Amino acid sequence: MAQLILNPGRERSVMRRHPWVFAGSVATLSGRARPGDTVEVVSDRGVVLGRAAFSPESQIRARMWTFDADTPIDHAFFKRRIAASVARRNAHPMLAGQDGVRLIHGESDGLPGVIADRYRDTMVLQLTSAGADRWRDAIVAGLLQATGCANIYERSDSEVRGLEGLGPVVGVLAGQAPDPDLAIEEHGVLLGVDAVAGHKTGFYLDQRENRRLTRDLAKGRSVLNCFCYTGGFSLQALAGGASEVLSIDSSGHALASARRNLERNPQLDASRATWLEADVFEALRKLRTEGRRFDLIILDPPKFAPSAAHAKRASRAYKDINLLGFRLLNPGGILMSYSCSGGIGQELFQSIIANAACDAERDAQIIHRLSAAPDHPIGLAFPEGEYLKGLVSHAA
Repeated sequence: MAQLILNPGRERSVMRRHPWVFAGSVATLSGRARPGDTVEVVSDRGVVLGRAAFSPESQIRARMWTFDADTPIDHAFFKRRIAASVARRNAHPMLAGQDGVRLIHGESDGLPGVIADRYRDTMVLQLTSAGADRWRDAIVAGLLQATGCANIYERSDSEVRGLEGLGPVVGVLAGQAPDPDLAIEEHGVLLGVDAVAGHKTGFYLDQRENRRLTRDLAKGRSVLNCFCYTGGFSLQALAGGASEVLSIDSSGHALASARRNLERNPQLDASRATWLEADVFEALRKLRTEGRRFDLIILDPPKFAPSAAHAKRASRAYKDINLLGFRLLNPGGILMSYSCSGGIGQELFQSIIANAACDAERDAQIIHRLSAAPDHPIGLAFPEGEYLKGLVSHAA
């Protein structure tokens, strides 16, 4: 087995069980290794720190499979890791009975580059690293054994694969292709899952509990849902008894899916729902000019800052959207604001929203701090895993 030898002092993060070894930490590769091969990670003093997947084209030169020097990386390893990850979800009371669950959440479940989401009897697998790609067959076998899922479909089409020197891979891995009319029930609402062409693996499971909170807050309120995508927040607001829900997205295809989701739920009052295809920033400015106001506003934009290098530009966009949000709130209204940008930390995000409230001349209080659902755990040694953050503010 080849050895990845670290520069002096660079073993500290690995010893603290951080799963990434960056290129700048590496002194040399002793031996030969292809992309995705398992290598030993060794300190400059010759201490073996664990075993990792090698990725020569990525700035993340290796991703740790194990911090144990003697654990073999083989089919049995993936069988154990996957079974343990699935068992944790099965034991969590908040996930009991859910049709859609993330069963593997990458590094935080000890499986870097592996994402697996179950939607009823269909599993959608996404492999984003060279190591995960190398062990595809073992991962599929482990998922089949641990879940009994009839169908596994691969959606390894994320742009981050390019950083690993990998091209997109999409297709059936087991069973049949996903049902075009696949839907899951979430807190009493049916929501469609486009596993073949939708965002991510077809749905945003990470917002599950935050959508339920929207339902709890919506009764009797006028609601504005921005960047609504396929309408998950909108439908939960209707289910919670919102007086009206205006949903805005720039994608006509997403709005068509949202309308289809509303049709799946005849118990909801469709007359209270309005769908608007528009640029959200422009639409909000127009609503302000028209004098519109809302009691509950949801801002769930796409990723403005994929990395810290984009934070400054992204901060301006987040400030702009939240400023408009505060200005459209009725007195006593609630603003639910989210960021899925890894480059925007919790402290910066709160500062941005505070500045927006100040510029809007609104006194506001944080009443909830939100994050991803419990099937999206965050490894204590891997703070980079905390990408989704949300603040719910009450504005006087």
